[in-house]
Amino acid sequence: MDCRAALPAHDTDTAFLLSWVLVFSDNKFLLFEHFIFTTISNQRKMVKLCGIGAGYVGGPTMAVIALKCPSIEVAVVDISQSRISAWNSDKLPIYEPGLENVVKQCRGKNLIFSTDVERHVQEADIIFVSVNTPTKARGLGAGKAADLTYWESAARMIADVCTSDKIVVEKSTVPVRTAEAIEQILAHKSKGIKYQILSNPEFLSEGTAVQDLLEPDRVLIGGNEGPEGQEAIKKLKDIYAHWVSEDKIITTNIWSAELSKLADNAFLAQRISSINAMSALCEATGAQVSQVSLALSKNPKIGPRFLNASVGFGGSCFQKDILNLVYICECNGLVEVANYWKQVIKVNDYQKSRFVQRVVSSMFNTVSGKKIAVLGFAFKKDTSDTRKTPAIDVCKGLLGDDACLSIYDPRVSADQIKKDLSMNNVQWDHPIHLQPLSSSSSNGLEHVDIAEDAYEATKDAHGICILTEWDEFKGIDFQRVFDDMQKPAFVFDGRNILDVGKLREIGFIVYSIGSPVEQWLNNSVNSAVPF
Repeated sequence: MDCRAALPAHDTDTAFLLSWVLVFSDNKFLLFEHFIFTTISNQRKMVKLCGIGAGYVGGPTMAVIALKCPSIEVAVVDISQSRISAWNSDKLPIYEPGLENVVKQCRGKNLIFSTDVERHVQEADIIFVSVNTPTKARGLGAGKAADLTYWESAARMIADVCTSDKIVVEKSTVPVRTAEAIEQILAHKSKGIKYQILSNPEFLSEGTAVQDLLEPDRVLIGGNEGPEGQEAIKKLKDIYAHWVSEDKIITTNIWSAELSKLADNAFLAQRISSINAMSALCEATGAQVSQVSLALSKNPKIGPRFLNASVGFGGSCFQKDILNLVYICECNGLVEVANYWKQVIKVNDYQKSRFVQRVVSSMFNTVSGKKIAVLGFAFKKDTSDTRKTPAIDVCKGLLGDDACLSIYDPRVSADQIKKDLSMNNVQWDHPIHLQPLSSSSSNGLEHVDIAEDAYEATKDAHGICILTEWDEFKGIDFQRVFDDMQKPAFVFDGRNILDVGKLREIGFIVYSIGSPVEQWLNNSVNSAVPF
């Protein structure tokens, strides 16, 4: 037998090698031939993944998959040319510790970023969808229900361009039974193509997203319970198995997976609102919230996470997902359950409002014309994300009382800060290419200055508001800051990261969330001097 006849024309070198082995032993030839053909066959079946949406979830998730699965081709697609250009540049569109290194290792090898959405969707075996699911701005469920416009658009595009069977994976946080709606869209336009829908929600914390992906505490995969659904689950599970141990990969039905993500965010937000509610009680009774938190953290049934009192929670998920949960409960007649979850958001709004009131009342009941330094604008440290950051509401509250703000954040651009302060509560929730390119109206922005560092922000200021827990703020030379400020000089620590005792020794009047107000008021009276 001439084995070269069984190989493609461009594989003549391999065919020659097979013929050479044949001279020595039929058995060796048969084994080696099997190995070569298996390798060729496997190469032809190389898995291709496509991630729709190059945002905070899609970009890092697909990059880490590419890093851990070098034999898999990963494409991240988005219709925003500016965003894709940024992913292909040295300045990524989002900041996450470790992300730049991951992208540089894989980009140009098995990781590509492209605006050619339809081609990569058509070529992919598995399609991850990480598009925005903002809160509806109008119509049925406005202000609570998730707007699935972008998800539906993605599903219709998938159905239009695909010519082979696909696995479609929900990465976006979606309402329960979204998969059912997506399945109907795909089925009605299937052209004989089979689709399996999986729910694979992300459990990432911004600021630690890359680490969360590299060492996840769990991976959740939900799918249909029939044979085809279970086979799809196995294929996705096999990808994660490249670096995640099997005991951390949880498989469920698709509805449980969808609800688990909403429940996860609701429980975390509830925990933050709980400790923030306690911080208000601490101020009124003379207790210290930091001491209460420590006592609670030693209870193994509670643990230490999410027990730091602050000016409030932010980010793209918590409020949006709780409102979605409230709407689902209401639609199912669970009014009492819906009201329970509403309180989590009400307490968060109360905490932000309470902070603004404390600033204004402390500074002789007016901040009109006074310079207030705002240190930190991102919703948490180690991220550039400002979506629903409490800093927006605090700044707008102070601007409403005619304060002059000087804002500094080490990772958030001046343009982003001004855009956030000019947008309403709905615009921020939509894809970046659909947001205003710049502030459309002043909205008090003529009283907003963006500083290059903390010292510029605080120079000649009457007060300082700490709104993000950036580590660099702990290392500020506060004696230098105090010397350059108007007197009396106020510090309002919305993150409880500063040494209150040392600040008071310098001469600051300090308010720290969850500390006894009586002690603070005494300090205020004793330290205050005329302008």
